[in-house]
Amino acid sequence: MRTRTFVFSFVVHTLVIGAAMVVRLFAATELPPPPQNTMFAMVASELPEVQAPPVRTTRTSSTPAVNNDAVPLREPDSIAPEIFVPFDIAPTGTDRIIGAVGDPAGDVGVPPPPPAPRAVVPLPPVRVGGVVRAPQKVHHVAPSYPPIAQAAKISGVVIIEALIAEDGSVREVKVLKSVPLLDAAATDAVRQWRFTPTLLNGVPVQVIMSVTVSFTLN
Repeated sequence: MRTRTFVFSFVVHTLVIGAAMVVRLFAATELPPPPQNTMFAMVASELPEVQAPPVRTTRTSSTPAVNNDAVPLREPDSIAPEIFVPFDIAPTGTDRIIGAVGDPAGDVGVPPPPPAPRAVVPLPPVRVGGVVRAPQKVHHVAPSYPPIAQAAKISGVVIIEALIAEDGSVREVKVLKSVPLLDAAATDAVRQWRFTPTLLNGVPVQVIMSVTVSFTLN
């Protein structure tokens, strides 16, 4: 008797639970409404229309000038010979017609000739001393001792005044203190020397300086 009651109670509870689950599955539940997006509206203020003032146009009636000489209206009686009219350019840059040769009424304006270039006058040579510093020797050539002077046992010092050009080369020499058998050898050696250019206010100039050439017997 108890077994039947237990089985019947179990079956009833099972059916009730199953029915509740089936009802929940098939029940139509209402979903909450989706959130609505915020909308922005642009409101333009109405402004009164401003009309631009009418533009007044003035019509000008112009009659073009008629050149009667452009197209002849009647046949000429004779044909004049052609006259050569040279052309030239005015100094102001505008084209100008020069009158025909022999025409006294023609414009005979001729541009002036270009100015002659200025002759470059070299600066006179300056003497070393004071504010003019002596140039530095950059190339030296030793004088050759003349054999005749060695045989005669002649020695001494030859003083030479040298004119040094703008590029530092020796242009002229002049013997100030002479040793007859040694002058030629001394001047030949000095002519081959080279110096640095001498600048005066930033401009290379010629300079005059004195140099000494010594001859000593061993």
